[in-house]
Amino acid sequence: MSTFAGSWDVTIDTPIGKLAAVFDITEEDGAIQGTARTDDETVDFLEPVANGNQLTWRQDVTTPMRLTLTFDVTVDGETMTGTSKAPMIPASTVSGSRTSA
Repeated sequence: MSTFAGSWDVTIDTPIGKLAAVFDITEEDGAIQGTARTDDETVDFLEPVANGNQLTWRQDVTTPMRLTLTFDVTVDGETMTGTSKAPMIPASTVSGSRTSA
């Protein structure tokens, strides 16, 4: 099984409250693609880069406001932890678990 591939139930603890999301990640021949889904929108991972069990990417969101977020997460088995950072806003904690491979 690949390190990142699967569907992940994620909680992002933002300065304005907790946000539930689902990350759908695929890996094929070393190329990683992903989307992040909330009740309000679905956005693509931009420029995902894997380094061992660490994955970084950007994504443009419009809800609750228009922002470009930078994610930096680490996967340990079925658990994902890390941060999401928007310009001029404190980093948000990201935590999640894989629900399917």
